[in-house]
Amino acid sequence: MKKLIEIKGLTKEYGGNVVLKGMDLDIYENEFVTFLGPSGCGKTTLLRILGGFEEPNDGLVLFNGEDMKNIPAHKRLTNTVFQRYALFPHLNVFENIAYGLRIKAAAEKKKRFFNFFKKEKEATRTNKEMEDEIEFKVNKMLKLVNLEGYERRNINKLSGGQQQRVAIARALVNEPKVLLLDEPLAALDLKLRQEMQYELKEIQKNVGITFIFVTHDQEEALTMSDKIVVMNAGEIQQVGTPTDVYNEPLNRFVAKFIGESNIIPGIMKDDRLVNFDDLDFVCVDVGFKKNEPVDVVIRPEDIDIVDNDGFIEGIVDSVVFKGVHYEIEVQTKERIFLIHTTDFKEVGSKVFLTWTPDDIHIMEKMEWV
Repeated sequence: MKKLIEIKGLTKEYGGNVVLKGMDLDIYENEFVTFLGPSGCGKTTLLRILGGFEEPNDGLVLFNGEDMKNIPAHKRLTNTVFQRYALFPHLNVFENIAYGLRIKAAAEKKKRFFNFFKKEKEATRTNKEMEDEIEFKVNKMLKLVNLEGYERRNINKLSGGQQQRVAIARALVNEPKVLLLDEPLAALDLKLRQEMQYELKEIQKNVGITFIFVTHDQEEALTMSDKIVVMNAGEIQQVGTPTDVYNEPLNRFVAKFIGESNIIPGIMKDDRLVNFDDLDFVCVDVGFKKNEPVDVVIRPEDIDIVDNDGFIEGIVDSVVFKGVHYEIEVQTKERIFLIHTTDFKEVGSKVFLTWTPDDIHIMEKMEWV
């Protein structure tokens, strides 16, 4: 894939508070990239810098190799969908989507008017040709976002999901190279939010452009993204595919923020051999120093509860039904393990825990995270 955006040493501060700390990142054509992190981590600030709504204190943003410094938002190859959509209540669906196209048409008419008095000959389109193009592009967008037949509908008569689709269509109708989405699903209820996750990904595939999405919701990021950028306190913690970020977290913050994890202090005795809770376990990780202190991650769904012949003995401390699985806490000699399983166990019963070498992930120990 071709590199579309390069972020180099990007720094932003407000009143002495550093929000972005020398950030480096590459984004490629046709990617669905998600900036994921807790509130205040800098993800929205980064998005606003890409859109031209903020200027960095230091560093570069390059689009196709061109420095975007001092390039205003309306001259960039981006459009933005805001959390509150920012639709015009006095315009219907068609005119909301057509708004940017009409601005361009008005500028073209103005240019044609002045060229007439300057007696400059230049190939220009008639008003009808411009109107036909607007109608064609708006109808194309209505079809893309499944709002055909809603052209004359009042914005205030639409559901939250329908308003979001209008906002997306309005942003896409001007054919940007990059669509920036600032937590656009936050105002929707859970069921509609889940439906829109799949719809957004499908729209991105159909239009074939780069989407950059901001969220603090791990499920959204894992569901939609080609690449997740995990952020915390103005720094990138990890960049990778949803599978890589979930299964191979680089540090304690990522492991705890993306899903739930059992994080256990251990000692890497040798390649593929780790010790924790006074026991040796075969794993698949290599490249650590002998006897190096590490953090061991085991996801709750990777632990099996058996009645005998397991690795570690424990007592069931609590059981919560979650619909698709039980969330069970097992108290062992050393700690409480969290397990997600479809097998019910009685509180107070003695059980054993087991897992495979592939279920153990080793991370470098980073006390500051």
